Amino acid sequence: MPVRTSEAQWEGDLRGGSGTMSLGSGAYEGEYSYVSRFEEGEGTNPEELIAAAHAGCYSMALANALAGDDHEPERVHTQAHVHLEGTEITRIVLEVEAEVPGIDEGTFTEYAEDAKENCPVSKALAGPEIELEATLL
Repeated sequence: MPVRTSEAQWEGDLRGGSGTMSLGSGAYEGEYSYVSRFEEGEGTNPEELIAAAHAGCYSMALANALAGDDHEPERVHTQAHVHLEGTEITRIVLEVEAEVPGIDEGTFTEYAEDAKENCPVSKALAGPEIELEATLL
């Protein structure tokens, strides 16, 4: 199974410092700061990246489940809203719109709920074990 890797570096204290985050694939690299995370400043933040990961994973999981039961979707569009209150992620709201020919709303809702529970990122955000390897330089 593949292992995906991303990196982050922070320099300085919390309020005055700054950092960068990059994806191992090279598809994204960007700056983040206290202002971009806890206020409304320019740059990205960990919660925005979590939202992107969750929306992407959820859309794929839902499309796969639907297609696996002969309800092939034309389009699945998901927005994930990660709510940060203080220093805690308190909830994530997934908003999904899909074009799925020949399916009724009740059946679609069942698939949507199942994908919410079973996409790998949903499962990860529910509390996996986190291992740490720490080195002081």
